[in-house]
Amino acid sequence: MLRLLFLLLAAAPAPTFAWAQAPFPTRPITVINPTAAGASTDILIRAMAPALSTRLGQPVVVVNREGGSSSLGTAAVARAAPDGYTLLFGAAYSLSVLPTIRSDTGYTAASLEPVCQAFVNTMVVAVRPDSPFASLADYIARARQGGVTFGHQGVASIPHLAMVELGQVAGVALQDIPYRGDPPVVVDTLAGRVDAGAMVLGSLRGQNLRPLAVFGAARNPSLPEVPTVREAGWDVAPESFGGLFAPAGLPLPIRATLAAACEAGVADPGYREAARRGFQPAELYLGPDDFKARLQADIAAKARLLGGMTLER
Repeated sequence: MLRLLFLLLAAAPAPTFAWAQAPFPTRPITVINPTAAGASTDILIRAMAPALSTRLGQPVVVVNREGGSSSLGTAAVARAAPDGYTLLFGAAYSLSVLPTIRSDTGYTAASLEPVCQAFVNTMVVAVRPDSPFASLADYIARARQGGVTFGHQGVASIPHLAMVELGQVAGVALQDIPYRGDPPVVVDTLAGRVDAGAMVLGSLRGQNLRPLAVFGAARNPSLPEVPTVREAGWDVAPESFGGLFAPAGLPLPIRATLAAACEAGVADPGYREAARRGFQPAELYLGPDDFKARLQADIAAKARLLGGMTLER
């Protein structure tokens, strides 16, 4: 009898557990945007959220967690469980720059993993319409006499580093004024509280600011009359890109689900229109592997550029 019972138990199928077979997602997903409301990435992720929700079958809630040059929101995602329910929509510099030059971020480049690239930002230097600076050359010439200022979205942000590099290449001192995101930079540039604003090009949309130059290899098709910084005589053209990130350790099937949703989101007409209005290029999406390769290359490039530099405040 015992032998028969043993054989029956051995032949029985292994028990299954509901949690192991639960589909993803089964509840709302939170996407943290580490910049201020109204910033270019905020506009983009809010345009993408409905498409993500439709594809995933669950609400996608966008939460702004600005501060610390985007490190506060990034750290919050790095500390989250790697289950796909807490994501970051941010720029690569949060991983390639901040952990390199600051000791207080609370995360490293290995704390998050790329899910998909969804944006590529161009930087711009802009002034108020009645500014005495007619060109970037005028601004630099005034800087040689001392005392010019520029606002930027946060210490170690790409606009900030672009202007730091510009000052180094031009051999002038540019006094920086940090803010929490592009919107307050726009406000204070218009008000004349700073001489110029360095920001993401998309932040110019709908604002009465006059661009002096863009940081790029070529002129932006949406603003063909605006020269590049290189054309003005200084070889400075930093790149900024980003998209969706998840806490390290995300299971591959969940990553694949999120990447497919993100690809659909980038292709969504609503997102394409927001990207067009934000002066984004036509080709934006990169899948997890290609996005990771680009991020790793950026981390290596920034390490060479920043070697030993610290910008802690």
